Amino acid sequence: MASRILVVEDEVAIRDMLSFVLEQHGYETLEADNYQAALSYLHEPYPDLILLDWMFPGGSGIQLLKFLKQDEILRQIPVVMLTARGEEEDKVRGLENGADDYVTKPFSPKELMARLKTVMRRVNPTSLDDTLKVGKLKLDPISHRATLNNTPLEMGPTEFKLLHFFMTHPERVYSREQLLNNVWGTNVYVEDRTVDVHIRRLRKALADHDHLVQTVRGAGYRFSTRS
Repeated sequence: MASRILVVEDEVAIRDMLSFVLEQHGYETLEADNYQAALSYLHEPYPDLILLDWMFPGGSGIQLLKFLKQDEILRQIPVVMLTARGEEEDKVRGLENGADDYVTKPFSPKELMARLKTVMRRVNPTSLDDTLKVGKLKLDPISHRATLNNTPLEMGPTEFKLLHFFMTHPERVYSREQLLNNVWGTNVYVEDRTVDVHIRRLRKALADHDHLVQTVRGAGYRFSTRS
């Protein structure tokens, strides 16, 4: 499942370049050229990171930063500021208002990607490419293999994505709608009950470890090693 990056930049050429570079590196991009457009993306499924210009129509990067930090969920989204300003005080101002890092224009795609990966790894130590282990259950997203007791598990691509999402988000309850948004994506129409079908298939693939995928009555599903 590709990480979503919201690009808030009003200059078309720069926004297109950023989206191209990000998509070349396997990210899903969301684009906003003004303050209100940026706000429209701040809902589930939330962006995994925001690339935020210093100034744009309808507001400023600092203004949006302050808005993000007032919300319990939004404040957790890492933000990298994009600015043509080289003055030290502007960089400090951005960091003091909650930015995780900054990139000064003009910048190279290599520098940009290095900074983004550093920020995302700092905020979420478990990379989307890291091998995941829970007891004797192991999932390798690079080779697209899941094993239990070193025995390969037979599962479809959707079950694999579900398991990957669960293993990177343990101990939290997700509703069917949240799972649809995060695993299937928002641009695909799938009925809520389809989630139940794939949960059953995933549990069947996990065999005697099916207890890891737990049903929380009236709320959704949770991945947990605790009963």
